[in-house]
Amino acid sequence: MNRPPSDWFDHLPTDRLIAEFSVWSADLLHIGADLERIRPYADLLHIDVADGHFAPAFLFFPDLAARVRAASAVPMHVHLMVEDTIVAAQIEQFADAGADVITLHAENASVATGALDLITRRGLKAGLVLKVETPVATLAPYLDQIHFLTLLGTSIGVKGKGLHENALARLTEARELVRRAELRHRIVVVADGGIRHETVPLLRTAGAEAVVLGSLAFGDTNLPARMEWLAAQ
Repeated sequence: MNRPPSDWFDHLPTDRLIAEFSVWSADLLHIGADLERIRPYADLLHIDVADGHFAPAFLFFPDLAARVRAASAVPMHVHLMVEDTIVAAQIEQFADAGADVITLHAENASVATGALDLITRRGLKAGLVLKVETPVATLAPYLDQIHFLTLLGTSIGVKGKGLHENALARLTEARELVRRAELRHRIVVVADGGIRHETVPLLRTAGAEAVVLGSLAFGDTNLPARMEWLAAQ
């Protein structure tokens, strides 16, 4: 299986925005070519998983993740948007498919603690995601268990929406929550949704350490220039 080095997390950038490339925005008919095109620039691959209930979409499945893993050694971040009853099974399936990070939603509160433990026991980095309407303080009990904290800036499972009016303030609040916790491990604060040319500098200033890139990267005909611009934010 194609895997990143075991210490990949320790080498994530701290002096620029971390670039997560959303596979949802790739050309799915030519996904291998797109993965090769972004390989020099991607710090992480971001794979959204939705069950049609927790989020109004159906994507992606473990077999696709396994194919992505076979084609790329870039660390793979799986974002689960699924009902509580299938979280554990999905963790197992995507761990088997080659995920390096699995994040679930803080809104999966009835299973969150056990699910994060399961991810860690599988030897992966664990993370939590928050919908735009969920208070940032909801994350506080879980900070010892996670390495990624993702704040959605748009409605869940919907592409092409503008940045929510509270997204910037929520990022700042999340960074402060992490700072006050005085943890011994790093938590990467990720902005997901509403990632546009005009919003990226604002998200960075508000506290984002990583952004999930969709059409801003995959749709850019001059990807090297786009990534040079991103690194300068």
